[in-house]
Amino acid sequence: MKIAVIGCTHAGTAAVTNIASLYPEAEITVYEKNDTVSFLSCGIALYVGGVVDDAQKLFYSSPEQLENLGAKMNLKHEVLSVDTEKKTLRARNLVTNEEVFDTFDKLVMTTGSWPIIPNLEGRELENVVMCKNYSHANAIIEKAKDAQNVVVVGAGYIGIELVEAFEMNGKNVTLIDTTERVLNKYLDSEYTEVIEKDLQERGVRLALGQTVTKFEGSNGKVTKVLTTEGEYEADLVIMCIGFRPNTDLLKGQVEMLSNGAIIVDEYMRTSKPDVFAAGDSCAIHYNPTGEHAYIPLATNAVRMGTLVAKNLVKPSLRYMGTQGTSGIKIYDNNIATTGLTEASAESMGMNVKSVTITDNYRPEFMPDFEQVTLKVVYEEETDRILGAQIMSKADLTQSINTLSVCIQNKMTIEQLGFVDFFFQPHYNKPWNFLNQAGLQTL
Repeated sequence: MKIAVIGCTHAGTAAVTNIASLYPEAEITVYEKNDTVSFLSCGIALYVGGVVDDAQKLFYSSPEQLENLGAKMNLKHEVLSVDTEKKTLRARNLVTNEEVFDTFDKLVMTTGSWPIIPNLEGRELENVVMCKNYSHANAIIEKAKDAQNVVVVGAGYIGIELVEAFEMNGKNVTLIDTTERVLNKYLDSEYTEVIEKDLQERGVRLALGQTVTKFEGSNGKVTKVLTTEGEYEADLVIMCIGFRPNTDLLKGQVEMLSNGAIIVDEYMRTSKPDVFAAGDSCAIHYNPTGEHAYIPLATNAVRMGTLVAKNLVKPSLRYMGTQGTSGIKIYDNNIATTGLTEASAESMGMNVKSVTITDNYRPEFMPDFEQVTLKVVYEEETDRILGAQIMSKADLTQSINTLSVCIQNKMTIEQLGFVDFFFQPHYNKPWNFLNQAGLQTL
């Protein structure tokens, strides 16, 4: 069996590792544009902030490790075209410029995503950079040494984490986003208001509800960012406005969403026989809505890559869907979220209700305790739990993993009130705050 794997970050690494284990006789050939694999881009802000002292620590595998498993690693190779009918591909060696022709029995598309960069005037100026891979991380670190005015465009997870890291490093930081709230895809307003206040109290300038229109510079370097509402000095601009699936190779050959995300079934199969896909290149089953959605997360990617291997020869292990569960730490606040926010559910025309619990997470007779704010969103007609968000200075984020399982198993808000949770004064109250959320609706 001849297997071609295109792209080798999270999904690709998981697929290759498991295919090699399950099918040691298989001929696995990997095509990867970069000279590295398995880079944890979610750790870039930690690297920028000095929490991680060496970017090499953000790799959890290597080309050598995959070669030792039996894979042929074609690094610095860009795949130019794929023919899924003839089962052929053409690639270019980016070092020698030589073209390579190959055939396959099974194709694994793990090409991931790429940052969205609008076609703005001045985007070619030096110090206007992206934030995705290892080379971007090193470039940001190097350029930040001489930069005092840093502008981050995009108020998602990566953007917020970079803002925090730069502010703590003594930079003048401006955060620009077209939306009116930071992290609006992940959290409702009662949470984002707290985050925005924290940022502003530390001197971060929030330019929300504004769209970047152009970059201006001097001597080839960026000096200013212009928006629909104003202009901001900048020695360094980092673009973090989102990602798009990197799927042009299969355009017109397999079913995709309008944004180019490849639609896969519960066994990671595309609409074309013997073509599998996983990771940020895919649209996957989103349990809160029951529909396909584009949710680029490393956690989804490694699960999907593993399932590709399990289902490569025959459908054996189903994907259970995703809730898009994620977490972030911003200054002292530990934050996590799963499923739909109330705002996103309402924007989809769904009839939802919510319950919010604000309480101390453990008994007040303990030497210390912290407040926790938990919000659970549920469907009005069925009481089915659709989403949840949590914030506390204590690390209670694992509770969101519990609620993720609740959503996956279609539990109701009433059932949450009576789930068997342990009680121990070091950790919680006799009625766990998750129980309390369910009890509030009775």
